[in-house]
This record gives sequence, C-alpha cells and structure tokens, in this order.
Amino acid sequence: MKKLILVTLLSGVASICTVAQSTSATANPAYRPGAYALKAAQFKSYPNSAKDIIFLGNSITAGTDWAELLGNPNARNRGISGDITYGILARLEEVTEGKPAKVFLLIGINDIQHNTPDSIIIANYRQIVQTIKAASPHTKIHVQTLLPVNNTFTQFKNHYNKDEHIAAVNEGIRKIAAEEKVTCIELNKPFQDAEGKLDKRYTMDGLHLTADGYKVWAGILKPYL
Repeated sequence: MKKLILVTLLSGVASICTVAQSTSATANPAYRPGAYALKAAQFKSYPNSAKDIIFLGNSITAGTDWAELLGNPNARNRGISGDITYGILARLEEVTEGKPAKVFLLIGINDIQHNTPDSIIIANYRQIVQTIKAASPHTKIHVQTLLPVNNTFTQFKNHYNKDEHIAAVNEGIRKIAAEEKVTCIELNKPFQDAEGKLDKRYTMDGLHLTADGYKVWAGILKPYL
C-alpha cells in the first residue's frame, strides 16, 4: 500500500513538473510592450508611399534613424521596442496598405526571451512573409537573421544563453526565404566575435547595437537598397 502511495505521489510530482515546463514554454499572442499602442497609432497616422523602404522590427530596428543612417529619404522606421512576432502580425496592415517598395524584417529575439517555442516563432515569421506577399505583391521582402547576443554583459539576462534557439530560428528564417523566394540577409555571422558572441565592438549591453554597430549593419544592407 505504501509503495502504491509513493508511486502515485511521484507520478503527481512528475505531472506538475511537466505542466510547469509546458507553461514556461508557451507563447502569449496577446502580449504587447508598453510603447506598442502609441507607436502603432503614430505609424498609422503617417502618410504612405509606394517608394517607402520599411524597416520592421523591435528595439534593434527602432534604435536608429534609418533615413539618416542610409542617406535615403524613403527609409521608414517601423520598429517598436519589445515587439514580438505576434505584435508584428497585428500591425502588418499599416505596413502593407501603402504598398511599399521594400520591407526589411528583423524580429524574434524577444519571442525567444519570452520562451516562445522555436516552431511557433518560425510559423509566425512565415505568416508575416506570406501576409506581406498577399497584401502587397510588388513589395520586395528582405528577411534578416537574428543577431547574436553576448552573455558577458548583465543588463538583459533573459536574452542571453539562448544561442541554440537563435540558431534554430535563424535556420527557420533561411528556409522560409528559400521556400517563399524572398531575400535573406545574413546578420548573425558578421556580428559574431571569435566565440560566436555579439562582438563587444558593436554593443553596449550584449543585445542592442552601438553607432558603430549600425554602421556595420548599413554596410551589409547597401547592396539591397
């Protein structure tokens, strides 16, 4: 009898652990960062043009003035700090309604930070690409692989030590680009140091880029503009 009770208790503990692990690795489609509503409304209020070159993403995209950086007055910043793939999907209509010339997409690191399963991030990424293609067929889509991170910093601990997830999502992005026949721009490898981390020359916190980092990014983008 005691043995049966012990087995039952152990089984219950295992079930609880399984539920806990499952809960920690579930996506939250309703999550939106604090600045989302304001920024999305601002983007919606701006005029559209078929000449627009849209930079779409999170804080890494939001962190520069693309028109100034690239010397291109058609460049438009549509980055929202903290955004995730679900947030991009929810505001895609604002991006596609003007039928922009080009879209450069960088998204996913915050999904990884929230422990969203790689498969869901990749599925959302594919949906973003397919939605843009359907709503604005003449828009040239450029997907970009996720940047590495650097865990020798301390400011963004939930983003560090997720290298295997970054690699998995990047493989998914490359596959999507090939299958959907859109351009894939490799950002991850050019920003790596000898250990595969985000090079300290280009970051101040192991996640975001410095001015020099944005200059490197601009150089990578130049052939696609």
